[in-house]
Amino acid sequence: MILNPTIALERRQAGRGLYLWAALTAVMIVFAGFARTYYLKSFFDSHALSHLVHLHGLVMTLWFSLFAVQVWLVGVGQVALHRKLGLVGALLAALVVGVGTMTALASAWAHVPPGVPRLVVLSVTLGDLVGFSILVPLALVFRHQAAIHKRLFLLASLSILTAAVGRIPLSFIDAGGLEMFFFLTDLCILGCVGFDTMKHCRLHPAFLWGFLFVVAEQSFRVYLTSAPSWLRFATWLVE
Repeated sequence: MILNPTIALERRQAGRGLYLWAALTAVMIVFAGFARTYYLKSFFDSHALSHLVHLHGLVMTLWFSLFAVQVWLVGVGQVALHRKLGLVGALLAALVVGVGTMTALASAWAHVPPGVPRLVVLSVTLGDLVGFSILVPLALVFRHQAAIHKRLFLLASLSILTAAVGRIPLSFIDAGGLEMFFFLTDLCILGCVGFDTMKHCRLHPAFLWGFLFVVAEQSFRVYLTSAPSWLRFATWLVE
């Protein structure tokens, strides 16, 4: 089917708007989740944070900020600059995984007793990083295929919102526990997938398989929270 040029242009512009709004929404979710414990911490708690936690906060803030900037650059036609910043993005993604892993382990080391609650949190944090470390390299592999590249990067960025979502101070989120954290994260992803599907009149395979991967990985983490083998391994990690 050959699209009318005007319709094709409108769809491209709508697609760019989707990614920009998704990036800005992710930034707002991160801020809302970590406002009390990081960004506005001085208003809520005077307890000092470690240098590692500050580094982790900086790296994650830079990642979501760069995500928004990269989307904006493509939207205004600055593709060459977008590609140059891609190297920065790749290095930053490596820092997200490396510093995030160290921060998760350090937090567990500092709060081993009574054990299980922190180990459950550890499974969630490390699980986010595992999924991220798979989706981002795949997005880089397909960097010359924009339709796949941008969708995988969107999935990678939204899939690690779970920690921020879980810290948003709303009672229904706290009461819902891990399943609610995942549900709200997936709701953000599904909103983007649904909008993209309606605009292009088809579900893009990158969104289909990418989202299925995210859900499968989340389901496995829910299983791990009560799996004796994981709790033994996680205990060994933090001893």
